[in-house]
Order: sequence, then structure tokens, then C-alpha cells
Amino acid sequence: MTARGRLAWLDITAVIAVVGALVFAMVSPRVESQGDSARMLFIHVPTIWLAYLAFAVTFVASIAFLVTRKLKWDLVAGSSAEIGVVFTTVAIIGGMIWGKATWNVYWTWDARLTLTAVMLFVYIGYLALRRAIPDPVARARRSSVLGILGLVQLIPVHFSVTWWRTLHQTNTFRPRDIQMDGPILAALLVSVAAFTLVYAALLRRRYQLAEMELEAHRAAAAAEGPVAGDAVSAPTIGST
Repeated sequence: MTARGRLAWLDITAVIAVVGALVFAMVSPRVESQGDSARMLFIHVPTIWLAYLAFAVTFVASIAFLVTRKLKWDLVAGSSAEIGVVFTTVAIIGGMIWGKATWNVYWTWDARLTLTAVMLFVYIGYLALRRAIPDPVARARRSSVLGILGLVQLIPVHFSVTWWRTLHQTNTFRPRDIQMDGPILAALLVSVAAFTLVYAALLRRRYQLAEMELEAHRAAAAAEGPVAGDAVSAPTIGST
């Protein structure tokens, strides 16, 4: 199977998985205490999980670039960070919709919400840094440092509901005590798996685009270089 064929199959599988996750979410039992707004769980939890995963991939790829100096790792880091920003934005918006139904406000300066917003702006800054540096090698070298340091903030974001008194509910997945009915948990796991496939499909596509952008930059740089014969000046009137 060609590379294009593999990408197409990954895209198709991701779409099918999302449709299946939607079916599971709609047929899962209704949570009496929150009503149908609780179904936002099947979007909110997977998107924040994918944000964590995307930024972790940026972290690993940034280290890989600094160790190997291969630009392909920088392309992976940048591509994954872009997807992470998208998923973080969706997670925040989904959380605001759920918050309005549950807390009667779209936003409150809760520790989890505030730290997640800070995380979003840090990675927007990471993407802005990449855009501000045209040279691929310099961009990779400088953005890798921020890509590594950026992962540190995931720790307070994840454990904020444990460390501080907040409105936000505690972490959904607890190793020893998952307080969730079986059908709801199954639907959530299906959603997490489906969104993970979406992330994989988006990463492959964005990486492919990043490779094309790098090749275009190299072609443009080559076109701007000295042309054969430029060193020979044209004769002027009166010259011998």
C-alpha cells in the first residue's frame, strides 16, 4: 500500500471511530444529576487527554531534535503542538458549555480552568515563536527549548483539582476508584480511542504539510542564491 493509501485509510478509520463514539455517547445512560449536559464528558475528557498527548509528543520530539539534529523531529514537534492547541481550545469551549449548565456561569477563575488557559497561551506563544523565525535550523533549535520547558506546566494543570479546592470535579480516571457506571465508562473509553485516532490522522497530515513547507522554503532559498554569470559585470560604454 502506498503512503497516500495508508493516510487515506487512517482518515477513514478515524471518521468511522468518531461516528461509533457518537453512537455510544448518545445511547449511554442519562446522568440524572446533570441531565444531558453530562454527555459533554464524551468530548471534554478526550480533547484534554489529546492535548496532554500532543504536548507530550512535542516534548519528546523536541528532545529528539536536540539529540539527533534531524529536522524531521522538529516538524513532528511543531505539528503536534498545533493539534494540541486545537484540542485544548475545544476542551475549554466544551468545559464552558458544561459549566454554564452545571455552575450557571461560562467561566470562573477556578484553578483547573485558569491553568489550562495559561497552558493554551504558552503553546500559542510556542507557535508564534516558530512563525517568527524563518530559518528552519534556528527555528528548530530555539523552539525545541520551549517545547521541552512547556511540558512542565502539564503537572499543575492535571493535579490542580487535587492540590487546591476548586469548583471543577476531581480527575475522571482514578487508578483505584473509578466512580462511573459501566456503560458510561465504556462510552468514554470509546470516545478516547476515537479521538486518539483523530489525533494520529491529523498528525500524519500536518507532518506531511510541514514537509512540503520545508521543501518550498529550500526551493525558495535556492532560487534566491547567486545565478551563474552574476559575477561577470556587463560591459559599459567607453570600456575597453
